[in-house]
Amino acid sequence: MGRGPVTAPLTPAEPARVTAFWHQVAPTPGPEPQSWAFGDHAELADELLALVLEGTKTATAGALADYEAHDEPVPESGDLSIVLDGAGEPRALLRTTHVDVRPFSEVDAEHAWLEGEGDRSLEHWREGHERFFARSSVDGFDPSMAVVLERFVVLHPQQVSGRSTTT
Repeated sequence: MGRGPVTAPLTPAEPARVTAFWHQVAPTPGPEPQSWAFGDHAELADELLALVLEGTKTATAGALADYEAHDEPVPESGDLSIVLDGAGEPRALLRTTHVDVRPFSEVDAEHAWLEGEGDRSLEHWREGHERFFARSSVDGFDPSMAVVLERFVVLHPQQVSGRSTTT
């Protein structure tokens, strides 16, 4: 499910914790990147983050209209971002590797597979994302809606309970 401006009632990030995380993991000096959570509710944020941390989810999608409505920049290749869990805690540093914008109806099976959700099929991706966009996108769902497709790599997973969350 989607990345982008958080329009759902997720627990907001504690700015000091995000800053501390950034200072701990920053690959180079620079400004703190945007922080965000997957999905539109805490449980989904945690579920999708787990897929990222285990290496299954290496892509995401967001409605272009949501970026525009919230005056948020569309991610670009090379961008860094801090991913939050459903409680607003920073858990991973990602680097965007590729971005493409295309109509929902033209998202392909490769992207669905990279998102790593469900059985990873295009059919599952379309069904899940149609429901997601219908309930959370500012313009609702339309098969012709522009979708921002983002691929990423995890640069740093947050340690949980004294061990890395990656495999």
